Amino acid sequence: MNAARRHVLSTDLERMLDASPERRRLLRWLSAGVALSAGPMALAGCGGGGGDAGTAGFGSTTGSGTTTGSGSTTVSSCTAVPTETNGPYPADGTLASSQRLNALALSGIVRSDIRTSVASASGTAAGVVATLKIKLVNANSGCANLAGYAIYVWHCTRDGNYSLYSSGHTGQNYLRGVQVTDANGEVSFTTIFPGAYSGRWPHIHYEVYPSETAAIDAGSVGDWTKVSQIAIPEDACRTVYGSASGYSSSLTALNGVSLASDNVFSDGVTSQMATVSGSLSAGYVIDAVVGISV
Repeated sequence: MNAARRHVLSTDLERMLDASPERRRLLRWLSAGVALSAGPMALAGCGGGGGDAGTAGFGSTTGSGTTTGSGSTTVSSCTAVPTETNGPYPADGTLASSQRLNALALSGIVRSDIRTSVASASGTAAGVVATLKIKLVNANSGCANLAGYAIYVWHCTRDGNYSLYSSGHTGQNYLRGVQVTDANGEVSFTTIFPGAYSGRWPHIHYEVYPSETAAIDAGSVGDWTKVSQIAIPEDACRTVYGSASGYSSSLTALNGVSLASDNVFSDGVTSQMATVSGSLSAGYVIDAVVGISV
């Protein structure tokens, strides 16, 4: 079975099963059987995971909101984001791509700037600077801010590769990190504008955990509260990919995919599309509201 088919099967299984621990264990068992039967893969690029670029601001993706004097936003309407596959390159301790890698166990993984590698690695991911802002709210309780939750994010490089997995990047762990939501339910990561690769719409992966301890505890692998993906608006992607150094292969990949053909976002991105503001010279801000049911 080829890599594309394995990924589609994993995605289908994720959508069929809810996020309870028992069903997650079943999903991991089924995914492991698929991966092991296929044998090790040569990872030349990344995988696993058109709107318009909008005005940045929390509340503009999953609902509406107003900005307070402190700069935070109160979200007045929201919906729970769908559960999605964590893809073949999560490095979250689960079995993926015939490997069980765990970036969450690395010293220094809890950090705001994810452009550089941590622990024994020292590389830096090149690309257009971007700030990723995520606001976590409770879709079951009037979009109340959710403080104290840990959010693990990861995405590919400007030329469509993942640290720890892709050829030439296995010794690096950049573009992965954990932050804990503040009193406003918000986290902020300094990163690069994500690239794209064949068959997938530009996106960012994330997992939500009930606490920092739960996120980095090796004994709670896979016990996330929510796993999903953020879609990046097409206009912003075309501007970056068409003008910035190192993104040419991402533009080629973007030209070959659409939201309708993407195997994660084809069922709708209403609650998953980010808003983007900024410029190539000043950098970009990517905003997303994540509603979960707790």
